[in-house]
Amino acid sequence: MSEQNQTPNPLLQGLNPQRQSPPLVFIVFGASGDLAARKLLPALERLSRRRQLAAGFSVVGIARTQMSDEEFKKLALESVPDFGPSWEELVKGFRYISGEYAHPDTFEELKKVLSELDDLYGCSGNRVYYLATIPSLFGEVAQGLKDHGLNQAKDPNSFVRLVVEKPFGRNLPSAQELDDKLHSCFEEKQIFRIDHYLGKETVQNVLALRFANAIFEPIWNRQYVDNIQITVAESLGVEHRGSFYETAGALRDIVQNHVMQILSLTLMEPPSSIDATGIRNEKVKALKAVEIMTPQEVAQQVVRAQYSPGWVNGEPVVGYQLEEGVSSSSTTETYVAMRLKVDNWRWAGVPVYIRTGKRLPKRVTEVALQFQTVPHLSFSQNLVTDLEPNVLVIRIQPDEGVTIRFGAKVPGQDFRVRSVSMDFSYGAAFLEETSDAYERLLLDAMVGDATLFIRSDEVNQAWQILEPILNAWSENAVPVYQYPAGQWGPAEADQLLAKEGRKWRKP
Repeated sequence: MSEQNQTPNPLLQGLNPQRQSPPLVFIVFGASGDLAARKLLPALERLSRRRQLAAGFSVVGIARTQMSDEEFKKLALESVPDFGPSWEELVKGFRYISGEYAHPDTFEELKKVLSELDDLYGCSGNRVYYLATIPSLFGEVAQGLKDHGLNQAKDPNSFVRLVVEKPFGRNLPSAQELDDKLHSCFEEKQIFRIDHYLGKETVQNVLALRFANAIFEPIWNRQYVDNIQITVAESLGVEHRGSFYETAGALRDIVQNHVMQILSLTLMEPPSSIDATGIRNEKVKALKAVEIMTPQEVAQQVVRAQYSPGWVNGEPVVGYQLEEGVSSSSTTETYVAMRLKVDNWRWAGVPVYIRTGKRLPKRVTEVALQFQTVPHLSFSQNLVTDLEPNVLVIRIQPDEGVTIRFGAKVPGQDFRVRSVSMDFSYGAAFLEETSDAYERLLLDAMVGDATLFIRSDEVNQAWQILEPILNAWSENAVPVYQYPAGQWGPAEADQLLAKEGRKWRKP
């Protein structure tokens, strides 16, 4: 290890010591794929640079692609153009196995390599398996690990964990089938279902904002909140992923995972403890309070649409049906808007509006709580023409922070009142470098902290909410509207709110 890597960082002195992984082998199935190169390997490099990986740490890549150990090491280095000396040293011990995921030889070779790494680096028999393959292979890989005795820790002091990437099924039956398969090979406590949105600092800040501040929690309920709006917008189209998107759509790709995670954190009750059990119990309770739609309600409360040709950032773009890999008669949605009802004491009567889409005017993810108007205004109407309802906005990306909209007097002789913003920005308030979402979640999996991972019953409940929508769409009971690229969706989405005297917030 180089001298540079050994020198303490003076900027970290006096701060709380950082978490560090225990000795382990990190095994990536699908190691030659895009996810490993773009997210997993760079996240491991940053953990190495921060000295959050134990000395007894190594990586084994497994994929069908033919590759030698040396070629995999080269891939690991090339995945991080600005890698530090600690990564260069760590990569020297990486190993690679070429093989079919269903073939016994692949797992026998893995067993052999793991034993060698334990002897070389003192990894103590600890394993974290990461499934970065296509979802249809998740069960196959889990079964292979079980069949070869690689699913259980070798002694009480070691551990074996399985990290599973989304999507967790395509609908409720397939999600339950996958769940049954995984549980036949691993215990629930070993399974870490990962959604990178939960690794974002601002998503986690929903908990801090609510439960660490006396000024927010008392008004986080139906007595004060008029409606909740969750927006996940992208300015990009499907790019070169048209074939994939045809099998997914916005509901499966974004709503079932990202949006449901944000929704549950926004709606949940205060947990009995800020740990994996306390937080995940309340998230599941929150999702169970969301009313399941009838087919008639789906037709009235859900809008699906596709982008048509238009302009984004001053550039002309084609419509979805003209994208590469997309059928000219496709009914796959690139936009979804819906109104949800929550049946519990805190949120009864407060509508939750959700929208997500591609080729919208800008990239933004936010949660907005719009508060009720004051019961009586003492000012004449002409003095408050620019006054809007109070809003609390949690910006998740790209400009992470919190904004509060409230009324203030306009300078001048007249007593005019209009809405202004008070803004908190993560980048301006904290000097600490923000961890990448995968960086945080990979370390959590290594140390065994499941707080930001999704439990089995949570996946099931999210699909329970969305299953009636998928069923209605499969019967073509809900039309597919069109919206010009570069606009905020179809007029029908505006009508969801307009018929109740509300409108979408402009991010």
